Amino acid sequence: MFSKDIGIDMGTANTLIYMKGKGIVLDEPTVVASNKQTKQLVAFGKEAYRMIGRTPENLETLHPMKNGVIADFDMMQALLTHFLEKIQGKSRLSRPRIIMCCPAHTTHVERQVIRQVVEQSGSKQMTMEIEPKIAAISAGIDNSHPTGHMIIDIGAGTTDATVLSMGDIVSFGTIATAGKEFDQQIIQHIRKHYQIYIGERTAERVKKEIGLVLPTDEKPISTAIHGRDLGTGLPKTCTVTAEEIRKAIHLPISKIVETARTTLEKTPPELVKDIMNHGIILMGGSALLPGIDVLLSKELHAPVFVADNPLTCLAEGTGILLETVTKTPARTR
Repeated sequence: MFSKDIGIDMGTANTLIYMKGKGIVLDEPTVVASNKQTKQLVAFGKEAYRMIGRTPENLETLHPMKNGVIADFDMMQALLTHFLEKIQGKSRLSRPRIIMCCPAHTTHVERQVIRQVVEQSGSKQMTMEIEPKIAAISAGIDNSHPTGHMIIDIGAGTTDATVLSMGDIVSFGTIATAGKEFDQQIIQHIRKHYQIYIGERTAERVKKEIGLVLPTDEKPISTAIHGRDLGTGLPKTCTVTAEEIRKAIHLPISKIVETARTTLEKTPPELVKDIMNHGIILMGGSALLPGIDVLLSKELHAPVFVADNPLTCLAEGTGILLETVTKTPARTR
């Protein structure tokens, strides 16, 4: 018998599901593969992700989430239904109670769409909580106190900078610049300087292997890249350095810094003092880029700490909430 209580972090790049009493039971790409002619979905999650850049002409890989919100209702509903069946079995005897992560920048209409997708995928009762609040809970912050805390979430589609006090938003800034934009900048750099076309999976690999934010005096790090020659169409290989990648992603990094600075400037002085004392929490996949915490600390004049588990802290935060959730009527926050 499976628990009826689960938490979902439905992100642009990955979807994580936490099950009460079991922990994180699913962590898969938010990707589907579809037949172009019939529109039938043929693969989900990890299986669909492996197809990116490798599909035959009649298939395509698609991302139903864009910039933290649902871009395709039916596709996201099918993907979430698949994930729920995967962790509970196709013959689910009970409809789970769900705590859902919701980006702070979503509108009322976008939240209603999220709620409909989750409910039609098999939810009995859903509670929606904003992601910064869940992140704060995951970090052990007591939301009952009138103390300022700042969280910067650099996800795949957006970067959100949020200042919280007593669990509610005091100031907020968002920009559609994050991990996927870094990948695009890497693709453009390789295309411009080496006349090689690479796909998003290769760009993501390069970012994870040698991506950095600040220049370093250490021995240059490099990696080989295999792609298609733009002139001949034949396979071609080049070697790129970490310094090249740093310069390639400099512009989106600077936009993220400016968004965080603007958010801090809109914050009441009393709460800014709290943030100076407690520091800023950095989460999301790009929080793992070497040097990004140091750069943000330097630019914002405040300590910056990377969350213990920047990729999974939202899902883990829903787990903490699940331990205290009670049987109350469904609500949307």
